[in-house]
Amino acid sequence: MVILFAAMFFLSALGLSMLISLVRGRGASPYLSTGALIVAVGFCVLILLFGAIRRFGVPLGDIVEGANRVATGDFSARVPAHGPPSLRTVANAFNSMAERLESQERQRRHFMADVAHELRTPIAVVQGRLEGLLDGVYPRDDSALTELLDETRILARLLEDLRSLANAESGALALTKEPTDIVMLMSDVTNSFSRDAELANVSIKIDVPTDLPLISVDPTRIREVLSNLISNALHHTPANGVIMIQAKVSNDCLILSVADTGSGIPAEDLPKIFQRFYKGAGSRGSGLGLTIARNLVLLHGGEIRAESREGHGSAFTVILPVA
Repeated sequence: MVILFAAMFFLSALGLSMLISLVRGRGASPYLSTGALIVAVGFCVLILLFGAIRRFGVPLGDIVEGANRVATGDFSARVPAHGPPSLRTVANAFNSMAERLESQERQRRHFMADVAHELRTPIAVVQGRLEGLLDGVYPRDDSALTELLDETRILARLLEDLRSLANAESGALALTKEPTDIVMLMSDVTNSFSRDAELANVSIKIDVPTDLPLISVDPTRIREVLSNLISNALHHTPANGVIMIQAKVSNDCLILSVADTGSGIPAEDLPKIFQRFYKGAGSRGSGLGLTIARNLVLLHGGEIRAESREGHGSAFTVILPVA
């Protein structure tokens, strides 16, 4: 760049002196006139070239510098949007990409921290109980072994939830859709919770029309969605409470709902319930159930909504397109 400036200065001075000589008529020869013209044209070309370099080179250099920073892991890199419209578009796209990468990196770190936190508690319990059994602090009886088995089941469920979530979010989870009897599916899911509901003194009721058509869904995944919703409702519904499960077809959509008369969700926590590792008060689950349910519903091209009033229960609605 310094050499370019020096050349431009030299040529401009030379060309200017020659042109002044020509204007004053100091016996300039034809060769001198031709040389002055060439120098003047060359000077103009250099001026245009310099302008093009400033117009395109500087913005492009900023983008290259930003790309190098992102390549080294600095996702906070941003580039100013200036220059021609095409380069401004590239700069804006680059900034959007860097912002998404920075957000994903932040989420990844939080996710790893949450996983470590969730695994730490059951592993610590299992380790402490085993050490207590070996040292004779705890009696080696069936009750102690049952508690250890329960903790290993929590670990196994957490790992399975993590696997399901990873597959769903990466797009590796393939749906196996088939015409499904929703009434029968809901009855099967409800029956699987009948023993737990009886122990908790909670009633589970189903309100489903008998003439529902067969719906093309993945029955295993929809069963998982309903199981997560009913399990949450059962956990947060006190004795003598009611869980109502409904289904209907409206506007070419299958609408499933699970409502309870439980403790409800605080208004400030309601926007967070589908986030990873969100847990309600007193929950011992992995905090991934609603996140997995949401991803499975999205894979079906549907949506899931939640309504709640603290102290008055919650209602979750799943809307699936009818094929």
